[in-house]
Amino acid sequence: MKKDIHPNVNDAKVRCNCGYETAMLTTKGKEVTVEICSNCHPFYTGKQRFVDTAGRIDRFRKKYAAVADAKK
Repeated sequence: MKKDIHPNVNDAKVRCNCGYETAMLTTKGKEVTVEICSNCHPFYTGKQRFVDTAGRIDRFRKKYAAVADAKK
């Protein structure tokens, strides 16, 4: 096998917005934050809950509002 072609694997602390924390192996870094996890996702909990997709649209509009204003 070739040496130094594989990514570094770290023990990472994964944090969710709901407050849940867990440790797992990942190549992303030492700390990873996620918006939704198996502890709060409606599929795993069995509770009906609206997952916020409107927040993504608002973030997109805020991000590109300066570009649209500059063109006008």
